[in-house]
Amino acid sequence: MKYIYTITLVALSLTFIGCSGDKKTAVADNNPAINVTVSDVSANNNNPFLAVSGKVQSVNSADLSTRMMGYVTQVPVNVGDTVKKGQLLVAINNADLQAKKAQVEASITEAQAAFTNAEKDYNRFQNLFSENSASQKELDDMTARFEMAKARLEAAKQMRNEVNAQFAYSNITAPFDGVVTSKMIETGDMANPGKPLITVEAPGNFEVMAMVPETEISKIIVNTEVTVLVKSINKTLSGKVSEVSTSSKHTGGQYLVKIALNKTDTNLLSGMFVTVQFPVEKQTDNAIVLVPKEALVYNGQLTGVYTVSQTNTAILRWLRLGREYGNKVEVLSGLSADESYIVSAEGKLYNGAKVTIQ
Repeated sequence: MKYIYTITLVALSLTFIGCSGDKKTAVADNNPAINVTVSDVSANNNNPFLAVSGKVQSVNSADLSTRMMGYVTQVPVNVGDTVKKGQLLVAINNADLQAKKAQVEASITEAQAAFTNAEKDYNRFQNLFSENSASQKELDDMTARFEMAKARLEAAKQMRNEVNAQFAYSNITAPFDGVVTSKMIETGDMANPGKPLITVEAPGNFEVMAMVPETEISKIIVNTEVTVLVKSINKTLSGKVSEVSTSSKHTGGQYLVKIALNKTDTNLLSGMFVTVQFPVEKQTDNAIVLVPKEALVYNGQLTGVYTVSQTNTAILRWLRLGREYGNKVEVLSGLSADESYIVSAEGKLYNGAKVTIQ
């Protein structure tokens, strides 16, 4: 009877749990629908010529680093400073190199003395041999001694050249006249081999690096005259194609094209975004998808826009943006030309919020 009683209790417990679960109901979203205004995506396909995005960069630019490890003892320049070729930019503690140089200089002194003594003996035995006062073996032994002393002296001198070359990596100097554009290290920091320490650029001589899609690259040839629009300062410049890459292995299907800008008085800066227009017709008729800037939503490094789902809820779509056209911006991915997006809302939007289209 005890066994049957235990089974009955277990069954009653399971029944109670099951009944309790049946009473749970989903919490309904009772929030009122948010009134929103939507707009269809505008597309711009009026320009029949190929236009791609690019970036301005200095023709002469150097990211300086070192081959040795050590503490930085001096950084006598700041970002924006004008420097001359050979000017000290970064000094790294080189006490170990100083000690090694002293050892090498001592080795050279010792090797020089041995070489001088061996040379005198060699000349003496040559005279004795010519007078038949020394044997051939004695002359051969003295010749070997002389050549070994000469080799040791040369090795010591080459070691000094090696140490002097290492000093160039403990005192980083400007490779050309230019301006310091970035400084990644301060006094007291540890410099590591290959780590960029400071960047120097030569002002006044700029070029543009543009990315051309694979459908258009076959029409781009060297020495083609192009028009370059600098959007940030609203200036139009001219240039000429100087290089055309034949591989997109490391550029994600886009081909790198370099444009040499003609001399100009425009105040250009490295990193400015530009639009490069080539005098060739586009091979594809894909329209440019544009959305107004006020419709964009920002979250850290991400940019998106709200759209309306088939069930009348708000959906946040993350976008990849391209060039700007006035108060609108190009959408490279994330939104198609046949879709619509929310322009304004009478409340705070979030993913899944109920909306009513006005």
